[in-house]
Amino acid sequence: MGKFEIKTRKNGDFQFNLKAGNGQIILSSQGYSSKASCENGIESVRKNSQDDNRFERVESSNGKPYFNLKSTNGQVIGNSEMYESVASRENGIESVKKNAPDATIDDQS
Repeated sequence: MGKFEIKTRKNGDFQFNLKAGNGQIILSSQGYSSKASCENGIESVRKNSQDDNRFERVESSNGKPYFNLKSTNGQVIGNSEMYESVASRENGIESVKKNAPDATIDDQS
């Protein structure tokens, strides 16, 4: 089963990473000024990850595929690593869809 890890950045902001059952980070958030906002971000990932239309499939400037997960208002709530192929990116999206709804929260802040 996946888990959300909440951590504190060096600047004091809160961030979460969604990890798959194998421990690999499959989605990372922006920085949040409060833990409550970070927790709201996690709930938004749980909800929006079940709608394929919320995944923005993009390529970096060096041609590596990655994805952003967006909320209903279009704001990015998480992004992926850079992948070597489009197929790998699709596997990453499927992993987020599978892991996010029931992932536990591990607060390490």
